[in-house]
Amino acid sequence: MKKEPLILGIESSCDETAAAVIRRRELLSDEIVSSAQLQARFGGVVPEIASRVHTDAIDEVVSRALCVAGVKKEELDAVAVTYGAGLLGALLVGLSFAKGFAYGLNIPLIGVNHIRGHLAAAYLEEKTLEPPFVTLLASGGHTAVLYTRSRSELEVLGGTLDDAAGEAFDKVARVLSLPYPGGPHVEALAREGRPVVPMPKMLKGAGGYDFSYSGLKTHIINYVHNKEQRGEEWSKADVAASFQSAALDILAEKTVQAALEKKVHTVTAGGGVIANGYLREKLSLLCGRAGLHLVLPEKKRCTDNAAMIAAEGLLRFEAGQFSPLTINAEASIPLR
Repeated sequence: MKKEPLILGIESSCDETAAAVIRRRELLSDEIVSSAQLQARFGGVVPEIASRVHTDAIDEVVSRALCVAGVKKEELDAVAVTYGAGLLGALLVGLSFAKGFAYGLNIPLIGVNHIRGHLAAAYLEEKTLEPPFVTLLASGGHTAVLYTRSRSELEVLGGTLDDAAGEAFDKVARVLSLPYPGGPHVEALAREGRPVVPMPKMLKGAGGYDFSYSGLKTHIINYVHNKEQRGEEWSKADVAASFQSAALDILAEKTVQAALEKKVHTVTAGGGVIANGYLREKLSLLCGRAGLHLVLPEKKRCTDNAAMIAAEGLLRFEAGQFSPLTINAEASIPLR
């Protein structure tokens, strides 16, 4: 096995066309072309538009990633690519390109679970990081607390029973007439308000690491509609601040609780919601109080990117876990 393998990562699961190159755990390049601004005109991601942008951008993005990294494609040892979960058409663009690229170079293809990629971003943040540790996963489609036993073994300690945290942020943003993507806009508005609006409890009982966001989302919708129907004054900023604290405090609390129960010394996090400044501060505060070491990927490594796909690809490369060229894109896959 090569001591310092060069891995090309490719990500195209939603509205980001991305490519990155890593040497071992050193990030050499990380290039992204996004259609988010275009999608914002429609209030969310239009799959056909995303696929077209991927098709137009992928060759350029990969070429740019290799150029910035200062490596030739012939030097690569493997190509890691997202095969799921995500928009099927978008995934097929990246996966098809990666298959041809790997075949032409006669190097291994590594299919990566997008969510495992989010978790692997921590390995790039701290190059000496090794399991065991507890991880908070919070994204648009997934919310869970995980126990990472080894580089390949994960135990799901608990997760959302309905909406994911990121999904709830987007839905609340629409209620507050905020643009897409909702999460950053809710966070920005919350800075101007105070968490004074009463919020329902979110499974805060002792034990268990499950979450429920459906009731919280419905509470916000009803609160806003009732205020509007009665002609009463209300503060969007206060609603945003109240929702944000209710939605995120419990994530940090249960993650630290799990780390203490599992007797690990390190906590990591991954997924787009981890870019939220309030959550990052809350995790840092609670981990500090508990004497836990917190590894947070920088904000741009929390949202969709190819560096995290390359990082998970490296773990699979080192384990000799390669994919056949017959691997297909999957819109939904379990966390495995």
